[in-house]
Amino acid sequence: MPEQFVVPQFLDVETKIIGPVTLRQFLIMLATVLADFLVYRIFLNIIAVIGVGIPILAIGVIFAFAKVNGRPFHFVVLSMIQTLRRPMVRVWDKALTDAQVREGFKKEEKKVELPVARKKRPGKSRLSELALVVNTGGVYNPEKE
Repeated sequence: MPEQFVVPQFLDVETKIIGPVTLRQFLIMLATVLADFLVYRIFLNIIAVIGVGIPILAIGVIFAFAKVNGRPFHFVVLSMIQTLRRPMVRVWDKALTDAQVREGFKKEEKKVELPVARKKRPGKSRLSELALVVNTGGVYNPEKE
């Protein structure tokens, strides 16, 4: 009997550390709260803290908890950055002439002759061959000889 192995399941589920909050979400929110605290300590003005701190908090909440098509938001942002860094227009440097391109695509036509499979005519009676096949349990094959 073959050995049985346990196949891991739910690989895309992150481990929860505090209630329903994952480690990634906790670290993002911790960084957001620290950034808001730095804004509070630097400006010491409630209008500046509200004007700068609330957008930082909103961005942190979006990065921590928002999902787009089942993927975390920071993966979507990374995908967008990678897409924007690639060139939008690809230009083909046409150094070859049309005739050279057509010649490169031409395939040499090779005629392949397939061997014709022919059966030998049985020299004995077909009934005796079938009887021999049945008697040997299928080991004897008259076509192989």
